[in-house]
Amino acid sequence: MAWTTNDIPNLDGRSALITGANSGLGFESAKALAAKGAHVIMAARNREKAETARAKLLESMPHASVELLDLDLGSLASVRAAADKIVESRSSLDILMNNAGLMATPEGRTKDGFETQFGVNHLGHWVLTARLLPLVIAAKGRVVTVSSTAHHMGRRVDPGNPNMEGSYSAWAAYGRAKLANYHFGLGLQREFKSRGIEAQSLIAHPGLSHTNLQVATAEMGGAGGAGDFFKRLAANRGMPQDRGAESQLRAATDPTAKGGQFYGPRFMNTGNAVRLPVMRPGRKKSIEVLFSLSEKLTGEALRFE
Repeated sequence: MAWTTNDIPNLDGRSALITGANSGLGFESAKALAAKGAHVIMAARNREKAETARAKLLESMPHASVELLDLDLGSLASVRAAADKIVESRSSLDILMNNAGLMATPEGRTKDGFETQFGVNHLGHWVLTARLLPLVIAAKGRVVTVSSTAHHMGRRVDPGNPNMEGSYSAWAAYGRAKLANYHFGLGLQREFKSRGIEAQSLIAHPGLSHTNLQVATAEMGGAGGAGDFFKRLAANRGMPQDRGAESQLRAATDPTAKGGQFYGPRFMNTGNAVRLPVMRPGRKKSIEVLFSLSEKLTGEALRFE
């Protein structure tokens, strides 16, 4: 039978932190987890939009347990402050869903000087995860990192030119960032396994989902005509955002899911959430390069104790 959010088990007493939870897949994930009894931490950059999202969620679920967390993944100072706030207030975290991201933006830099898409989609989540790992490990919980089918067109980051200076392409940068998400999720599970840690790391992708991601890409103009094309394609053929969120929700909650697994729509861009094969030649070396560079760039090592 097809997996749906009705299959999410009871989550009373569990906790989840979701990045980019004020809209799109993040908001749908927050709704689904809260509906099953989880305490949900909605992390978002825009406080006003986050408060609106929380109010909307509580309209349909007045008794849901939801809190807001200010988080700007484009600022490592903001990421560290957000993570430290959670560490100070909690002793464990059952689900960390690295969901937020940008797609095919014009060339730019984060507040720390990193290429925007790699900085937000990967490095911000690297630091957040690094600081929250002890809580996830304490809960024997799960880290779910959201990638994309675009990881297939990505090339691993060049340590000699991590900002793609002189060679920037909006779509190449997006593919690179999503490949980093893919490798990060797999590499983190490898670290768990090698240390005998019972926490799990999984990856997921939403296929073609109709969210504000395509709208933002088109409005920013970095993707050229392709941005408008994907905006129309998602609107006409994309899955509703609640369906798009099912893959990451299954990775986060399905009792049969295991660390190192990959979930996405059955038919690549549409369909029910299923387990997908993990494919990528040379990923061991790519993971090693990514982890070494991420630690060097951010000054943040993953914390396993």
